[in-house]
Amino acid sequence: MEKIVKKLESKGIRPTAMRLMTYRRLAQLNVAVSLGDLGKDFESSERSTLFRTMKTFEEKGIVHQIEDGTGIIKYALCEDNCECEVGNDLHLHFHCNSCGETVCLTEHKIPQINLPDGYVAEDINLVAKGVCEKCSNDLD
Repeated sequence: MEKIVKKLESKGIRPTAMRLMTYRRLAQLNVAVSLGDLGKDFESSERSTLFRTMKTFEEKGIVHQIEDGTGIIKYALCEDNCECEVGNDLHLHFHCNSCGETVCLTEHKIPQINLPDGYVAEDINLVAKGVCEKCSNDLD
Protein backbone atom coordinates (compact mmCIF):
# COMPACT_ATOMS: atom_id res chain seq x y z
CA MET A 1 0.00 0.00 0.00
CA GLU A 2 2.94 2.32 0.70
CA LYS A 3 3.98 2.06 -2.95
CA ILE A 4 0.53 3.24 -4.06
CA VAL A 5 0.61 6.13 -1.56
CA LYS A 6 3.97 7.28 -2.96
CA LYS A 7 2.73 6.92 -6.55
CA LEU A 8 -0.34 9.07 -5.87
CA GLU A 9 1.61 11.67 -3.89
CA SER A 10 4.21 11.91 -6.66
CA LYS A 11 1.39 12.95 -9.00
CA GLY A 12 0.03 15.50 -6.52
CA ILE A 13 -2.93 13.34 -5.47
CA ARG A 14 -3.94 13.10 -1.82
CA PRO A 15 -4.12 9.36 -1.02
CA THR A 16 -7.63 9.01 0.40
CA ALA A 17 -9.04 5.58 1.21
CA MET A 18 -11.19 5.57 -1.96
CA ARG A 19 -8.27 6.56 -4.18
CA LEU A 20 -6.06 3.87 -2.67
CA MET A 21 -8.72 1.18 -3.09
CA THR A 22 -9.45 2.30 -6.66
CA TYR A 23 -5.81 2.27 -7.69
CA ARG A 24 -5.25 -1.13 -6.11
CA ARG A 25 -8.31 -2.57 -7.86
CA LEU A 26 -7.24 -1.20 -11.26
CA ALA A 27 -3.80 -2.75 -10.78
CA GLN A 28 -5.34 -6.11 -9.85
CA LEU A 29 -7.63 -6.19 -12.88
CA ASN A 30 -4.85 -5.51 -15.39
CA VAL A 31 -7.51 -4.78 -18.06
CA ALA A 32 -9.45 -1.68 -19.00
CA VAL A 33 -12.64 -1.30 -16.99
CA SER A 34 -15.75 0.84 -17.27
CA LEU A 35 -16.82 3.12 -14.47
CA GLY A 36 -19.95 0.98 -14.02
CA ASP A 37 -17.97 -2.25 -13.70
CA LEU A 38 -15.52 -0.65 -11.31
CA GLY A 39 -18.43 0.65 -9.26
CA LYS A 40 -19.63 -2.93 -8.67
CA ASP A 41 -16.44 -3.47 -6.66
CA PHE A 42 -17.28 -0.50 -4.43
CA GLU A 43 -21.01 -0.86 -3.81
CA SER A 44 -20.81 0.86 -0.44
CA SER A 45 -19.34 4.06 -1.89
CA GLU A 46 -21.04 6.89 -3.71
CA ARG A 47 -20.91 6.66 -7.50
CA SER A 48 -20.01 10.35 -7.65
CA THR A 49 -16.96 9.73 -5.43
CA LEU A 50 -15.70 7.05 -7.79
CA PHE A 51 -16.36 9.31 -10.79
CA ARG A 52 -14.39 12.16 -9.20
CA THR A 53 -11.58 9.74 -8.31
CA MET A 54 -11.31 8.57 -11.92
CA LYS A 55 -11.43 12.14 -13.25
CA THR A 56 -8.62 13.11 -10.85
CA PHE A 57 -6.61 10.06 -11.89
CA GLU A 58 -7.10 10.96 -15.55
CA GLU A 59 -6.16 14.63 -15.09
CA LYS A 60 -3.00 13.65 -13.19
CA GLY A 61 -1.88 10.93 -15.62
CA ILE A 62 -2.66 7.89 -13.48
CA VAL A 63 -5.22 6.44 -15.93
CA HIS A 64 -6.19 6.97 -19.54
CA GLN A 65 -9.51 6.57 -21.31
CA ILE A 66 -10.09 3.98 -23.98
CA GLU A 67 -12.92 4.07 -26.49
CA ASP A 68 -12.97 0.48 -27.68
CA GLY A 69 -16.01 0.70 -29.94
CA THR A 70 -18.46 -0.71 -27.38
CA GLY A 71 -19.92 2.73 -26.66
CA ILE A 72 -18.68 2.58 -23.07
CA ILE A 73 -15.60 4.51 -21.98
CA LYS A 74 -13.08 2.32 -20.18
CA TYR A 75 -10.11 3.24 -18.04
CA ALA A 76 -6.70 1.64 -17.64
CA LEU A 77 -3.65 2.47 -15.56
CA CYS A 78 -0.91 4.40 -17.33
CA GLU A 79 2.65 3.18 -17.42
CA ASP A 80 5.24 4.87 -15.22
CA ASN A 81 6.44 8.13 -16.79
CA CYS A 82 3.49 8.16 -19.20
CA GLU A 83 2.40 11.53 -20.50
CA CYS A 84 -0.67 10.29 -22.44
CA GLU A 85 -0.24 12.95 -25.08
CA VAL A 86 -0.49 12.82 -28.85
CA GLY A 87 3.00 12.00 -30.03
CA ASN A 88 4.05 10.61 -26.63
CA ASP A 89 3.34 7.27 -24.99
CA LEU A 90 0.34 6.34 -27.13
CA HIS A 91 -0.11 2.62 -27.58
CA LEU A 92 -2.37 0.05 -29.20
CA HIS A 93 -5.41 -1.37 -27.41
CA PHE A 94 -7.00 -4.74 -28.09
CA HIS A 95 -10.68 -5.55 -27.61
CA CYS A 96 -11.64 -9.23 -27.53
CA ASN A 97 -14.90 -9.91 -29.34
CA SER A 98 -15.25 -13.17 -27.39
CA CYS A 99 -14.76 -12.25 -23.70
CA GLY A 100 -15.29 -8.49 -24.07
CA GLU A 101 -12.05 -7.51 -22.31
CA THR A 102 -10.00 -4.57 -23.53
CA VAL A 103 -6.29 -4.52 -22.76
CA CYS A 104 -3.44 -2.10 -23.31
CA LEU A 105 -0.68 -3.38 -25.55
CA THR A 106 1.84 -0.88 -24.23
CA GLU A 107 4.78 -2.46 -26.03
CA HIS A 108 3.09 -1.60 -29.36
CA LYS A 109 3.40 2.18 -29.69
CA ILE A 110 1.33 4.23 -32.11
CA PRO A 111 3.73 5.90 -34.55
CA GLN A 112 3.76 9.66 -35.09
CA ILE A 113 1.06 10.60 -37.59
CA ASN A 114 1.72 13.56 -39.86
CA LEU A 115 -1.51 15.41 -40.52
CA PRO A 116 -2.04 17.95 -43.30
CA ASP A 117 -1.38 21.61 -42.52
CA GLY A 118 -4.16 23.14 -40.48
CA TYR A 119 -5.13 19.89 -38.74
CA VAL A 120 -4.32 19.45 -35.06
CA ALA A 121 -4.76 16.05 -33.40
CA GLU A 122 -6.09 16.22 -29.85
CA ASP A 123 -6.49 12.50 -29.29
CA ILE A 124 -5.53 9.29 -31.04
CA ASN A 125 -7.15 5.98 -30.19
CA LEU A 126 -6.14 2.81 -31.98
CA VAL A 127 -8.06 -0.36 -31.13
CA ALA A 128 -7.53 -3.73 -32.73
CA LYS A 129 -10.46 -6.14 -32.41
CA GLY A 130 -10.47 -9.90 -32.56
CA VAL A 131 -9.94 -12.82 -30.23
CA CYS A 132 -7.49 -12.50 -27.33
CA GLU A 133 -4.82 -15.05 -26.48
CA LYS A 134 -6.87 -16.51 -23.61
CA CYS A 135 -9.98 -17.02 -25.75
CA SER A 136 -8.06 -18.33 -28.76
CA ASN A 137 -6.44 -20.96 -26.49
CA ASP A 138 -9.92 -21.97 -25.31
CA LEU A 139 -10.86 -22.66 -28.95
CA ASP A 140 -8.09 -25.26 -29.35
